[in-house]
Amino acid sequence: MTPLPAGLAFTKGHGTGNDFVLYADPAAALPLTEELAAALADRHRGIGGDGVIRAVPAAAVEEGAAALAQGAEWFMDYRNADGSLAQMCGNGIRVFVAFLLDEGLADLADGQTIAIGTRAGVVTVRLEDQDYVVDLGAWKFCGGQAAVRRGCDRQVFAEGLSRPLGGLSVDVGNPHVVASVTAEELAALDLRTAPRLAPEAPAGANVEFALVDAAAGVLRMRVHERGAGETLSCGTGAAAAALAAWAWAGAAGPTTWTVELPGGALKVRMADDVVELTGPAKLVAKGRVL
Repeated sequence: MTPLPAGLAFTKGHGTGNDFVLYADPAAALPLTEELAAALADRHRGIGGDGVIRAVPAAAVEEGAAALAQGAEWFMDYRNADGSLAQMCGNGIRVFVAFLLDEGLADLADGQTIAIGTRAGVVTVRLEDQDYVVDLGAWKFCGGQAAVRRGCDRQVFAEGLSRPLGGLSVDVGNPHVVASVTAEELAALDLRTAPRLAPEAPAGANVEFALVDAAAGVLRMRVHERGAGETLSCGTGAAAAALAAWAWAGAAGPTTWTVELPGGALKVRMADDVVELTGPAKLVAKGRVL
């Protein structure tokens, strides 16, 4: 196991229970490697979290990522708990902005917006009362309108279910597959094992299981995140699930959704090819590696 870097100052935070270890690296002196992320995220031998986030100046990141971060001062360098890279994280970016403010690395008044570089491009976050509103930018149904008309473009096989489910592939900066379930199926799911997709997603995917009430604009959801397993919440997953539910509901479907997850509720709004995610960010602890 990779030893933790002695003296590293870190913060622990979460967005509706989706938890992260964060550290600031203004001099770009401590790259977030696969091994370091896995060590910090280890819940038994490290700090513990669904992922690890490094705050680094956008100008100091590797060439490919820097090209995606033009116009942003800070870059959210993010890895899943197993150390794998992720393009974006909807809960993580809210916690990241709260961390920048807490560390004095950024200023943001109520109603103001900050641009953050990610591997999915520049994402803007607005402070609104006690919540953070994330404009997730460009999104798409990966199978196009043909998949939307069918309601799915993949099959989803999950432990605890007696049948395969139809899944709709949605890209909101990172890949998702959303399946509609009954209340009984939502409760019976065993997500200790990663769901299987057919056809497989080339880069893997987060898989959301959604119980949809289109009339109320509410959906309940559980999620298996690639590289982390089942988590209490997934921000981009909430957006993907709301987009799928909106597509399934047709032209009369609501454009604002409340997404209820085991860790709390998030709001998703769609308008003019924009999808916004609104939710809290909580910093809960600070420490230093011994």
